[in-house]
Amino acid sequence: MQLNLQTVLSRQMNSRTVIVTSKQGDIDGDGIKDNVFLTGNQTPDSPFWRNITLVIQNGRTNQYELVPMKNDAGYNPTLFLGDFTGNEGDDILVVIDTGGSGGSIYAYVFSCLNGQLMTIFNSDSFNESFQYDVNYQNQYKVKVNSHYLKERYILDLTYKDQEYLSEIYNKEGILKAPIEGWVNPLSGLYPVDFNRDGIYELDAYQRIAGRYNADSLGFVQTVLKWNGKAFAPDRQNVAIFGKGK
Repeated sequence: MQLNLQTVLSRQMNSRTVIVTSKQGDIDGDGIKDNVFLTGNQTPDSPFWRNITLVIQNGRTNQYELVPMKNDAGYNPTLFLGDFTGNEGDDILVVIDTGGSGGSIYAYVFSCLNGQLMTIFNSDSFNESFQYDVNYQNQYKVKVNSHYLKERYILDLTYKDQEYLSEIYNKEGILKAPIEGWVNPLSGLYPVDFNRDGIYELDAYQRIAGRYNADSLGFVQTVLKWNGKAFAPDRQNVAIFGKGK
């Protein structure tokens, strides 16, 4: 949807929309810098934003394009511009905190492909694809099964304090009762140029929860790389918390 400047300003005045943050970059690859904004409506006396919208001003034509997002409300909306696809233009990463107890986020990556701005990553699709089973095992272990990659990770709980372990295990290290944990939705998405080739990968974090949400066991970390059609997992690891000596 393309608008001229007067129409955009008129809409902002009527809806009390303000610019949350802005960046400059060559989005369409024509060699001319474009202006990229996140606009929204801030709740009075609150850091909560509604109607968060991506707005792109074409540097050559000065025309504005408004890009709505399915999940357009939350906290701390941020912009990052960088090349994720290798098409020599800047792609757009938008991240919004949901404010939920699990620390989850909404995230989108937009890219100008074949002259048209497209959504090439969204957190909803990622969360649907990257599902896990989390089960406590005997001898102070937790097994995490990744459905998407068909991989298994074993976490060692011996770093936990004795009070925590004694609630779950008997003196022989046998579970007193079956316990299932879970892996939270996407809680962090970071652009990292691992290969130092000017093309960014996405480093995705999902928090592993044990008996309750505040019982954090670690993070599933998935590196996603653009394969020409979509972001695909390049590798996946599980990071656990350490214990002081």
